Amino acid sequence: MKVKSMLNQGAAISVLFMASTATLSYAQDQPVKHMPSLTIGVSAIKFTGDVGKQTDVSPLLDTRFGYYLAIEQRFGKILGVSIGGMYGKMAGTDNTKNSHLNFESKIIQGELLLTANFDKIMKNDPSVSPFINAGIGYMMFDPYGDIKKGDSLYHYWTDGSIRNQTETGTNQLTASVVRRDYSYETQLKDSATNYTRATLVVPVGGGINFHIGERWVASIGANYMICLSDYVDNYKKGGNDSYVQANVGIQYEFRKKAKSTTEEIDFNEVDQIDNDGDGVGDHKDRCLGTPRGVLVDSHGCPFDTDEDGVADYLDKEPKSKKGAKVDGYGMTINESEMAKHQLEWDAIAEERSDKFNEAPSLGYLKEVENKSKATTKANANTIPADLRSADINADGYISADEITKTIDAFFEGTNDFTVDMINQLIDYFFEQ
Repeated sequence: MKVKSMLNQGAAISVLFMASTATLSYAQDQPVKHMPSLTIGVSAIKFTGDVGKQTDVSPLLDTRFGYYLAIEQRFGKILGVSIGGMYGKMAGTDNTKNSHLNFESKIIQGELLLTANFDKIMKNDPSVSPFINAGIGYMMFDPYGDIKKGDSLYHYWTDGSIRNQTETGTNQLTASVVRRDYSYETQLKDSATNYTRATLVVPVGGGINFHIGERWVASIGANYMICLSDYVDNYKKGGNDSYVQANVGIQYEFRKKAKSTTEEIDFNEVDQIDNDGDGVGDHKDRCLGTPRGVLVDSHGCPFDTDEDGVADYLDKEPKSKKGAKVDGYGMTINESEMAKHQLEWDAIAEERSDKFNEAPSLGYLKEVENKSKATTKANANTIPADLRSADINADGYISADEITKTIDAFFEGTNDFTVDMINQLIDYFFEQ
């Protein structure tokens, strides 16, 4: 019968293991952000079934220890599945005048847990995060009792002592007081039922994880284990046995080391970047944005044969004299003529501005406009960039009507002009 019982237990464990493996495989087929993790730890086990409830000493004296190992696979932002096993002991002792039952049992347990991890809920990878879990397990047990010392059974007398003989009048003088040796030497059996020394268990619990490194997590938690048997303590009283398991463990996640910012950059590829296509990589190019087809030197800058500061492809006078002052097109500037025209221009602009300040009117602006158009060739590029929106018809000339419309728009708040820009616009009008 014992061999048959062990075969049944082995078959049950095999079924549980195959079911766990299938569930784990399914989880791994889903998109995951985590690699599997391995947890090892120590458990404090307190039996909460029938035996041990009747005691006048601390019930924690019946606490025993176990060791557990688990593999977990996360398959979502929150959920994970783990398969694990535990080896340990549990015990219970009644210590009252009414009951002196006791037992201790080695236990071997396998379990499949579904875990909800809350490390992504409040913030990204917190240092402390809670978790809860529930699942199914299979536990083998074999209760033994401490009922004798040597060859003598324990006899509990009404005075609270333990003696080597039954409590009778004739044994009062011959019975010796003994102490329990807590050697659980006798396998406990039920005289009426040859029960199976294995049971399904339903664990529910939770705990807290402490993230102490890129891959390491320390955890503390507890599980309440409901046994689907009332024979774990060899004492049937009409309800299922149970026990509490407090855990302390360390977890290691098998994942790739996170790359640093510099490790993620392909510097060979960066060295090949040449946005303006001039043959000089951007990391060496001193003149980024050179037009396509323009010849450049080893620094990526266009050639400037006459060294006047204007590149050859823009230079309208490619052979200016050394040291000559040139305009934006590389044309030599006649400084004396330029100074003369500037003085005349400033005088006219000042005169026009003064007259406008004395008697501002649209008619005067029209008069200045007509005279200016007769002598000035329109060129949109000469209008300052921040004033070009005032050139409403885009003819390269700021007219009196356009100034009026720009001022109206300023007061209506439909353009981005400021008071200073309005003053600059009027000054430019007289200068153009």
